[in-house]
Amino acid sequence: MRIGNAPCSWGINYPTGNRVEWRQYLDDVAAAGYRGTELGPFGYLPNDPALLRDELGRRGLDLMGATHVHTFGDAASAPRLMATLRELCPLLVTLGAKHLVIMDEDNWYPRDARGELDAAGWSGLVGAVREAQRVIEDEFGLKASFHPHVGTAVELEPEIDRLLADTQIDLCLDTGHHAFWAQEPLAYMQKVWTRVAYVHLKNVDAAIRQRVLDGALSIEQAFAAGVMCPLPDGVVDIRAVVALLEAHGFAGPVVVEQDPAENATESPLQLARRNLAYLESAD
Repeated sequence: MRIGNAPCSWGINYPTGNRVEWRQYLDDVAAAGYRGTELGPFGYLPNDPALLRDELGRRGLDLMGATHVHTFGDAASAPRLMATLRELCPLLVTLGAKHLVIMDEDNWYPRDARGELDAAGWSGLVGAVREAQRVIEDEFGLKASFHPHVGTAVELEPEIDRLLADTQIDLCLDTGHHAFWAQEPLAYMQKVWTRVAYVHLKNVDAAIRQRVLDGALSIEQAFAAGVMCPLPDGVVDIRAVVALLEAHGFAGPVVVEQDPAENATESPLQLARRNLAYLESAD
C-alpha cells in the first residue's frame, strides 16, 4: 500500500502566498519518510514536467495524484473547470500519476454553515461532475474520484449516497471529513467499498468536534483550533481503516493529511513524521 502526504499538511491550500516554498516542502516530505506526494494546488509545484520530474526524482518521491478544488455549486463555472482539467491532466500523465481527485469549494458557500443546494444547483453539480469525469478518464486515461468535504453540498452520507447514485464517479474518502459530523468512516467504507478509489487519512479531536456538534464552535473556528488532529490522537480508528484497506488489497493512493492548528506546538515536518511512525507501528 502506497502512503504519501500532501502540501495541505504544510498549510498550503493555494498556488501562491504560502509561507513554505515548494522546494522546502519537497525536502520536508521526503525527510519525513514519505515516498509519494500529491501535487497540491495547481501551480504550487512547478508546472514544467521536466523540472518537477527532476525535483521529485532527486528526493526519491513519486507523484501520487492531485486534488483539484472547484466551485461545483456554481454551474456557470463549469467551462473554467474543464479548461483547467485540460491543463492539469497532461502534467499528471507525463509524470506517471494515475489519479485526479475533484472536490467542491467550501468557501463558495455561506461561512460557517453546511453547504446546501436547491434542485437546480444539485443538477448543475452533477452535470459538472459527470463532465469532469469524462474529461479526466476518457480524454486522459486517469482515474477520477470525488472528495466529500466539510462545509460543502456533499459531506453527509445521504448527500454522498445521492452523488454516487446520480453519477458514475468513485470516492476519495477522507476519514477526517467523514467523521467531522460524527459519521463512521470505517462503516461507510465497508458499505460503499466498490466505489472507494482513493483515501485521505485524517483524524478528528473528540472534544473539539463535540463543541461543534453542540453549536459552541463554528466550522472555521474548529479547524483553527485543531479539530483535524494527528492520526494517533483522534476518534477515528485509523489502524482499523488501514487493516480494511490491506484486507481488500487496496491499490489506490493513501495520503496522510494533517491540517495544522493555529496554535500547533509541532512543526508540519514533526507532525508528518509522527503520523507516518504511527502507521508503520501498526504493521
